[in-house]
Amino acid sequence: MKQKILITVLLLSSLTLFTLSCQKESARKPQPQEEIATSIATANNPTFNLEVILRGEDGRFGHVKFRQDVDPSKIIVLDTWVRDLEPNHRYLLQRAVDAANVVDGNCTSTSWFTLGKGLTPQSILTDDNGRGDEELWRDVSAVASGTAFDIHFRIVDATTMAVVLNSDCYQYIVR
Repeated sequence: MKQKILITVLLLSSLTLFTLSCQKESARKPQPQEEIATSIATANNPTFNLEVILRGEDGRFGHVKFRQDVDPSKIIVLDTWVRDLEPNHRYLLQRAVDAANVVDGNCTSTSWFTLGKGLTPQSILTDDNGRGDEELWRDVSAVASGTAFDIHFRIVDATTMAVVLNSDCYQYIVR
């Protein structure tokens, strides 16, 4: 059933993209309710934008505001912050994705990739209170629009590579 829904979503997305590419550009701006609807992900309706929550022991917490704007460059912005981690310490955001277009809500990949500024890994430095934030980004222009993934994230200690925060499994479609 999930595969039929995914195929339907992908076909409708492709048809919409084809139709819009044949029309003149509209001056219409998205309405706030459309932006909110785009940011809500369910198992049956993957999305272009995610609100990733990362949790760890002792109330440790992190958040990634994962956004891919509508633009030809296909850049994902990963506005990342962490709380209650070791003060004045460096951490890394990593992601692992399952096989393309096998979206079942069960993240099984352990092929972790360290994120940063494009292909250059970038650490997140915490302050005296164990808080840190960094705006990271990733170029996905090599991936075909409409490609769907199960994806999960983690924060690791940059020195020991020990995992300190983990996310649930999310679904993502390349815009």
